[in-house]
Amino acid sequence: MAASGKIVWVGRGISILVCLVFLMSAFMKLKGGPELAQGIAHMGIPESMVVPLAILEIACVVIYAIPATAALGAILLTGFVGGAICTHWRVGDPFIVQIVLGILIWFGLYLREDRLKALIPLRTS
Repeated sequence: MAASGKIVWVGRGISILVCLVFLMSAFMKLKGGPELAQGIAHMGIPESMVVPLAILEIACVVIYAIPATAALGAILLTGFVGGAICTHWRVGDPFIVQIVLGILIWFGLYLREDRLKALIPLRTS
């Protein structure tokens, strides 16, 4: 069953917001600054990993934004978020934002992608 136009646009809107969050995060990593250095040190991540992480974020977002590769992009972004959750958990920081972001990655894709709806149908009575 094909999704209605409004539902697809809601999914696209959610996906765009997800992309913007990741792109802002990558931009902040590339920009640098004392706050970033302090946060990275708190997480136990070497500063030499900041630029590679930003490049990885951007690459995953591009793959997610292209309709033909969106499912692969969602898998990659989910892995990225999973790493962030583990890092926050390890240092004792809250990670609810990362969980919500992971849910939104898939919810946005689910609403805009009929192939995913065929793979994971919602049951109706």
